[in-house]
Amino acid sequence: MTARTYLTFDIGGTKIASAFVTLPDRIHQGKYERDEKPQVQDLQEIPTQADLGGTVLCRRLVDCARGRLKEAAKPGGMPIAGIGIATAGVPDSRNGVILSATDILPGWRGQRVYDAFAAATDIPVHMIGDVGAHGIGEAIFGAGSGNEVVLSLGVGTGIGGALIVNGRLFTGAHGAAGHLGHVASRLGKGFRCSCGTMEGHIEPVASGTGLRDLYNVTLPVNVADATMVPDGVEVARRAMAGEEHAMRTIEASAHALGFVLGGIANTVDPDVVIVSGSVVKAGPQWWDALRSGFVASALPLIRPTPLIEGELGGSAPLIGAAVAAERSFFHA
Repeated sequence: MTARTYLTFDIGGTKIASAFVTLPDRIHQGKYERDEKPQVQDLQEIPTQADLGGTVLCRRLVDCARGRLKEAAKPGGMPIAGIGIATAGVPDSRNGVILSATDILPGWRGQRVYDAFAAATDIPVHMIGDVGAHGIGEAIFGAGSGNEVVLSLGVGTGIGGALIVNGRLFTGAHGAAGHLGHVASRLGKGFRCSCGTMEGHIEPVASGTGLRDLYNVTLPVNVADATMVPDGVEVARRAMAGEEHAMRTIEASAHALGFVLGGIANTVDPDVVIVSGSVVKAGPQWWDALRSGFVASALPLIRPTPLIEGELGGSAPLIGAAVAAERSFFHA
């Protein structure tokens, strides 16, 4: 069987990444060797410009695909078996419609992505959620390789998750499984979540923007040199420099996230929990607090479950989108 190449996209709140992904030639049989890895070629990024709305985003996505397909069609290029899309929000993979999306992508809900592509190309398109795609990539080819039950958590602009069982994404009855950012947390009470609630979700206090907001809201007014931060990166920088308020913020945020994660692990009993995204770079204190919160919430049998960092970085959702497309088009 000849290895197939896919044009894949990862649509996030700040950027759209695209690449050509060639999968191992035996992935359709599930018999590839563990050292057989996908080839991710010609990775490119453009700004999402989410503030322009969902219709503009859909049009820009199709225009980008046209340009990239022209690249592949040049002499010396590669045949493209299909297009795989990993997107923020909840897509209907069968019909190609965005069923739900948070404020991260305003106007994205209701966009008919497959119809937009059908008007521009006859190459087949398959779309899944970005965190699910990330989980598939890590579970099959990354940090979760060789495990049957993988719980994947993405902590970046928002928070999402995915459950991968025997290499397959569990999507739930409505395709919405894995919204780990929208689980109750006492720490989140009074912070507005991207889904609209202020009743206490974990995302608005544990994502990258959540770290920023938690720091700024709880900043002591009696500290002479206290200044608010523009993002979670600055919170992490200040914590690493020894600022007490930043360290307390990191501790509280990560511990609360770990507590939620332990509760989720109690329900699915994973072999491993993979944590990825920009916030995992916040340093050892963040990881220590995450694991402490996990142990405080997890049942004794679940507590030894390893919490590890993802290996594939930004390639994971692009690879996962290619795998999902392969399975959809060729019933793998």
